[in-house]
Amino acid sequence: MAKTLNMTQGKPLGLLVRFALPLMFGNLFQQLYMIVDTAIVSRGVGVHALAALGGVDWLNWMMLGFVQGFTQGFSVRVAQKFGEGDREGMQRFIAQSAFLTGVLAVLCTLVGQLGLPGFLTLLQVPADLRAMAMDYTRIIFAGLPAVFFFNYCSAMLRAVGDSKTPLIAMTAASVTNIVLDVLAVFVLGWGVTGAATATVISQCLSGVICWIKIYGNPQLKFAKDQLRPQKNYLQNLLGIGFPAAAKNLVIALGGMAVMAVVNTFGTPFIAGVTASNKLYGLLEIAALSYGYAIITYVGQNYGAMRYDRIRAGVKAAAVLSFVTSLVIALLMFGLGQQIAMLFISGEDPVMALEARTVAYRYLCTMATCLPVLYSLYLLLSVLQGMGDTVRPMVSGVVELAMRLAVAGLVAYTGVASGIFLAEVGAWIGATAYLYYHFRKKMKALK
Repeated sequence: MAKTLNMTQGKPLGLLVRFALPLMFGNLFQQLYMIVDTAIVSRGVGVHALAALGGVDWLNWMMLGFVQGFTQGFSVRVAQKFGEGDREGMQRFIAQSAFLTGVLAVLCTLVGQLGLPGFLTLLQVPADLRAMAMDYTRIIFAGLPAVFFFNYCSAMLRAVGDSKTPLIAMTAASVTNIVLDVLAVFVLGWGVTGAATATVISQCLSGVICWIKIYGNPQLKFAKDQLRPQKNYLQNLLGIGFPAAAKNLVIALGGMAVMAVVNTFGTPFIAGVTASNKLYGLLEIAALSYGYAIITYVGQNYGAMRYDRIRAGVKAAAVLSFVTSLVIALLMFGLGQQIAMLFISGEDPVMALEARTVAYRYLCTMATCLPVLYSLYLLLSVLQGMGDTVRPMVSGVVELAMRLAVAGLVAYTGVASGIFLAEVGAWIGATAYLYYHFRKKMKALK
């Protein structure tokens, strides 16, 4: 039986760390397999293949961010009902979330497959990379239902305090992905299509592991009749899930605009930015884990009307986030170049060296502003945990504006390295906006 964690009792710092650590290890495994996946593609197929995958990175993130926005929103309602002690209401929200997730999975898969050629054109993917980018993304989009399924299951488990099952699922998926990657690329010679197939299979496995835990837990298991659409529940879930999904969609559009500019600067620059984007996952591992923990913590205590605990939890999370961001930033300054060298290689040493230089410079730029990113995750998560997904959605618009401004300036001046400021500029703008509304919200709780 999957265990639950009541976060309305106990010391906030201990609860947050206890909840976040399994998620952190799970995210670490996920990022490591993504790095290994990138290394296998780069070493097994070449720098051109790495650039092809990087050219559509933001497109893939758009779909992932869309589903994560909805499922995170759904989980807030489940966490609040858990905090209230309303078991029947919680089960109905879990069931209606399952229905909505299924509908969204079908719609997104159709949009992704039908719109892919147009997306590649908008992203200005170079002609020599287009075929590989198309083949890879077709398979990834075919696996979108598995992505939706895993994110739904893991979000429901996190809402009731179970962060260990998602850890087990992501660990199993990571190991499976690496083994299948090696087999598909080095043994069978399937190239980027083999890497994409391995990813989809591993995602299916992670979803099944989480579902088994949900189905085996009487607190979470729902009856079949609860799956029938219920207007009031669906409206409630869409009301909180849509703004969160829209935020990620808007952020992705800004990222795609930036990538469209990056794609005009040649294969080595594209490959270097791609490598940094993969390493960026290492930078945000703890922030993402703390964010999930804070959403659950705030959601449960908000449902229980323990507003004093929310304030105490925010203070503890702020200290934890700041210290963690500084440690990770220092590690990236010292080891970033060596890490980049692990998976940027190929038949052209000059091209590989240029790509590694770009990757390290971009990585250092992001590491410098890492405390801002961790503050951004903290503010987003607190507001979402209290059921406010509108302000986070508007923060996504702020990020979009910042990215478009920098991308437009770089396109006009032709200074490629200026694109490094797009990401950190988006963090700074969104954090400033959210902090203002966070302060208003905390005053209102008094």
